[in-house]
Amino acid sequence: MKRIIRTAETVSVGTELLLGDTVNTDAACIAKALAMLGIHQYRQTAVGDNRERLEEAVREALSRADLLILTGGLGPTYDDITKETVAAILKRPLLMNADSLARLEDFFRRVGRRMTDNNRKQALMPTGAVVFPNRNGTADGCAVDCPETGKTVILLPGPPSELEPMVREQVLPFLSGYTDRVLVSKNINICGMGESEVEALLHDRMAKAKNPTEAPYCAEGEVRIRVTASSSSRAEAEALCEKSVKEILETPVGRFVYGVDTTPERAVVEGLAASHLTLFTAESCTGGLVAKVVTDVPGASRVLKGGVVSYTNEIKRRLLGVSEETLEKETAVSSACATEMAEGARRISGADLGVATTGYADGGEGVPAGCAGLVFIALADENGTQVKELHLTGTRAAVREKAVKQLFRMILDSLMSRKENQ
Repeated sequence: MKRIIRTAETVSVGTELLLGDTVNTDAACIAKALAMLGIHQYRQTAVGDNRERLEEAVREALSRADLLILTGGLGPTYDDITKETVAAILKRPLLMNADSLARLEDFFRRVGRRMTDNNRKQALMPTGAVVFPNRNGTADGCAVDCPETGKTVILLPGPPSELEPMVREQVLPFLSGYTDRVLVSKNINICGMGESEVEALLHDRMAKAKNPTEAPYCAEGEVRIRVTASSSSRAEAEALCEKSVKEILETPVGRFVYGVDTTPERAVVEGLAASHLTLFTAESCTGGLVAKVVTDVPGASRVLKGGVVSYTNEIKRRLLGVSEETLEKETAVSSACATEMAEGARRISGADLGVATTGYADGGEGVPAGCAGLVFIALADENGTQVKELHLTGTRAAVREKAVKQLFRMILDSLMSRKENQ
């Protein structure tokens, strides 16, 4: 009879996770993969490179869950102890895997480096393990089934560039043989409404929704409604989701929906392209981040004509045409300056839309008291110029990222208004 995995836990190994030196994106990747398979995860644990504490975490997880996934600690150094610890707990001695060793040797030949003896330990695998070849690094992953206990343990490398393709290409197919349910989620992306407004309009249907479930999530500058369906087949789960999505789009919330399973930047690129519109950016405090995020989207060349990082007043004057009077009387961080920057961006490029950012990303030298996080964003088109004053919080990087997201929201609002007026 087919064994079904119902529950899972994740143990992420690495002292750097506990010190805050590394953000644990591995756990998020695995959580999404488990959700797709309908495997419930109730706990995630991070533990340092300490054998005693790792052993305790593994034993506790195995006492609760059908599946344990560990990430990290598969490297060649003395503090990489995941395989050794798990092999001892499962009573599965480590054996040299000939295919893993051959891949290691080939890797070092290709990169022109000498393979040291400690690298060989990465080719050791617990007895009876199913090996997941690492095509992006040196540490193969593996899965160990334990029929005597009804448990499965999966070991994966820590670097996200290695873990994510391994999960997608090898772990998901492996685990699909242990499930009888499939979860499918659709994210409805909303711009121009707050979370409380969305919840008020959809409260009754969300409270009654069982399969699919419907729940609002708030992100910077937008709201998402996640629709999640469970079924024995992916096709049926997809159909259930699509029905709910269609119904939500027909509610008053629908006019604020800019896409399903997308991002603000992708929606901006696709929306501009669909309307045959072009964009030019003029950035001060965001330092080119708007243009960078737009060009991260494939096909951005269809809409982005270019951009200017006008970090000094001189460049604001010479390239964008911001007036000396505005810079002296209103300063570079003002609604007037943002307006002239956006209009200048449109004028010098011939783009349909000119956008601008100017502000104080932090409270550094020369920033007036209480003005840290003050940012102005602007959008100019054939109908005029609109400006927003933002008061953002967080680190310098966080303020810049929030400003970019708010600017995308402004562009999306403009695109939706155009669509309504057509």
